[in-house]
Amino acid sequence: MASQPDSQPDLSTASPEDPGTAADTPWSGVEVEALSTAELLAQLGEDRLWLLRQLDSGRWGQWRLDLAALERELGQLIDQAGERL
Repeated sequence: MASQPDSQPDLSTASPEDPGTAADTPWSGVEVEALSTAELLAQLGEDRLWLLRQLDSGRWGQWRLDLAALERELGQLIDQAGERL
């Protein structure tokens, strides 16, 4: 597995306009309700695609390789869970 980054970004001082902030996630401002397993897998798939688009656009350059590896593992996990449904 890829190495961990030396430090974590401090998001507490980041502005909503900053493309790397937590406010820029697909879940921001969304009230999460109880989801069925199929709905959860679909949402995880959408989130995975969002992450992939962010990586492809050049965000988080210093963590790109680690995040890309996690994205691939997430895709495999979603596929395996979908097959077991």
